Amino acid sequence: MNVRPQLAASLIAPDTSGSNFYRNDPSLADLLRIHLDDKLFAHIQPHLDRLGGLVGGRLDECGRMADRHGPVLHQRDRFGNDVQHVEYHPAYRELEAAAFGEFGIHALSHRKGIMGWPSTYPVVAKHAFTFLFNQAEFGMGCPINVTDGAAKLLSNFGDAALKAKYLDGLTQTDMAKLTQGGQFMTEKEGGSDVGKLTTTAVQEGDHWRLTGEKWFCSNADAKVVMLLARPQGAEAGTRGVGLFLMPRTLDDGSPNHYRIVRLKDKLGTRSMASGEIKLEGAIAYAVGRLDRGFVQMAEMVNSSRLSNGVKSTALMRRAWHDAMAVAKGRVVFGRRIADMPLARRQLMKITLATEQALSMSFLTADALDRAEAGSQDAAALLRILTPTLKFRATRDARQVCGDAMEMRGGIGYIEEFATARLLRDAHLGSIWEGTGNIVALDAITRAVGRHGAEQALAADMHARLDDSVSVPLAWRDRLKGYVDRAVAMARQVATTSDNEAEARRATSLLYHVASAVALTWEGARIDAARGDARRLLLARLVVDHRIAAADPFALTDSAREAAMSQLLLGDRDADMAEVGEWLTVA
Repeated sequence: MNVRPQLAASLIAPDTSGSNFYRNDPSLADLLRIHLDDKLFAHIQPHLDRLGGLVGGRLDECGRMADRHGPVLHQRDRFGNDVQHVEYHPAYRELEAAAFGEFGIHALSHRKGIMGWPSTYPVVAKHAFTFLFNQAEFGMGCPINVTDGAAKLLSNFGDAALKAKYLDGLTQTDMAKLTQGGQFMTEKEGGSDVGKLTTTAVQEGDHWRLTGEKWFCSNADAKVVMLLARPQGAEAGTRGVGLFLMPRTLDDGSPNHYRIVRLKDKLGTRSMASGEIKLEGAIAYAVGRLDRGFVQMAEMVNSSRLSNGVKSTALMRRAWHDAMAVAKGRVVFGRRIADMPLARRQLMKITLATEQALSMSFLTADALDRAEAGSQDAAALLRILTPTLKFRATRDARQVCGDAMEMRGGIGYIEEFATARLLRDAHLGSIWEGTGNIVALDAITRAVGRHGAEQALAADMHARLDDSVSVPLAWRDRLKGYVDRAVAMARQVATTSDNEAEARRATSLLYHVASAVALTWEGARIDAARGDARRLLLARLVVDHRIAAADPFALTDSAREAAMSQLLLGDRDADMAEVGEWLTVA
């Protein structure tokens, strides 16, 4: 007997279609209230609310279509001229119009007046929009980020003539005037080892001619590209590498002298064009000092790593939304999935990693805001937080998206639902802007070993705990002990070459300890603002499952964890008096 269509549809767990991802994420609003002043938060809230509705509706549909109908490279125009262009699906163009046009995410740190705000936006506010938008489409995050990064490089290091010519276009929100940016760094000879690159630059009057190949080029048809090349006669290694701006089109309207050889056939981020580029005497302009090109580009890479961490957090939050929709919307064996102990434990794994990443993302963004305002302590803190966030959050995203797919079951593996795309996209995060090994070494051997940035981290963590006076003292002292031990371990690994293989574990411990402190500090402030201290329960779970050594043969205290998950997955607030009891039990 055939099942009626309405009944058949009800047998499949619901998805998040029609949701407002801002309204359904109270943690985001709580953290923004902590990190932003009241006036700015009140201003951006309606815009975040609008974006949250679009992400759960039309932009989600566009993301699905753009993923299925990826870019196509055409080598000639219809008249047979050798004029390359990349064709995009209309859904991709709609995503661009929202990101670059309506919300101007790429320009929030550069151009005043976007969305009616008289000044530029702090990094925390910018990445609130990054976090929401990328829950609809991860691939578009790259063009947004590299356009933002190109504008930052040009603004910081470009001469007056270059700024006058290109900066306005990079920060435009008028789609007819926008010139998107690109970043062409990777070569076959030099991926992580940038000093091995072979692209050469020969000066010709007021410009340079570039020759070589770039192997993995994000936003391949961008109008303005930042890239590295070695000037003729420069020394070997990274000190001999210069930073250049290369326009897609020359002043006379003709195409510059480089070709997109092909577009990459990628596992994820299929909506966005990544390509291989051959430079054939391309005209480019030096940006800043030629012997500082790598150092200057590293600033863009660090900003990209923060953005990467935020976008990976967005994937986790989107996966969380889907897992919660399944758990609360499907009934099996007479019970909701959300009421089953093993399913609740899986939901808590998804929740914990997501909330850790959210806290660490805004902690890092806040450090960048303070560093750009002139704080040297914040600059040192940023130096260690950025690679630490990038290393751990991007790896956790792969696990979280996989667990969310499993929560939906076999249908989650089907491309009609979001989870398959989330899992494909999640694998990019831990590769883009440095693989896990490279970023862990950056955190430990460079941030700690060369710059002593762990001192700033320890000082910041201790200060946040001292500030959280409403939290039980025993819990704060316990976390201070973990901070000191994690920092000591990082130093030991950084200063002993035989311990390099421990860099990943040391970075993870820094991340987990810092997130436990951040969750504690946030919980105290949220409790003071509106009487909800549940975020401290997440800090307790980080300690229990990520930091403290556990007997692998011992059973967990299932009653305690069930009670904690009941609070964390539910809608009822719990104040410090109630939550504090869970922090002091063994």
